[in-house]
Amino acid sequence: MEAVHLAIIYYSATGTVHSLARAAAEGAAEAGADVRLRRVAETAPAEAINARAEWARHVQDTADVDVAAGDDLDWADAVLFGTPTRFGAVSSQLKAFIDTLGPLWFHGKLADKVYSAFTASNTRHGGQESTILSLSNVFYHWGGIIVPPGYTDPIQFRSGNPYGTSHVVGDGPPGDVTLRAARHQARRVVDTAAALKAGRRPA
Repeated sequence: MEAVHLAIIYYSATGTVHSLARAAAEGAAEAGADVRLRRVAETAPAEAINARAEWARHVQDTADVDVAAGDDLDWADAVLFGTPTRFGAVSSQLKAFIDTLGPLWFHGKLADKVYSAFTASNTRHGGQESTILSLSNVFYHWGGIIVPPGYTDPIQFRSGNPYGTSHVVGDGPPGDVTLRAARHQARRVVDTAAALKAGRRPA
């Protein structure tokens, strides 16, 4: 059977969510998926970006990562979205990308795919769960199949978020537990999408 097509679509300002996305891509590849890692376009003005050295540096460091397009979702059997929290919801950059997907949605091309999400916040209780849940609202409208990591692996009892991988930026860069949780979440998404894809094959 053809490999599962997984698109990892993310926005990262200073690199935390990018690190989670890369770990997810590793987990998905280990599970046999064909992976597209895509960043959404930066929409913040240059003066805002350049006012923070780590933001400007990350923009430069990830310039070679392909920018997400609607074709990536059309191609995908499963999609993992990553975003930092913004007042308990998704970043404006990711929201702007999602708002371009109306034509795909209208023609039913976003339905029946597997979706999942991951996030990061500056502080504990900084809106991680509500950010993932706000993305779930989008997936409902699309007719998607939502696959959270749940407590389906021992690493989840250490990472602690059954909604999706999350990280507290104030604790420093993502460590081993968080990155393993991201890999597990991606593998679970791929395994579920593979089962659905196999079940849809003509007899």
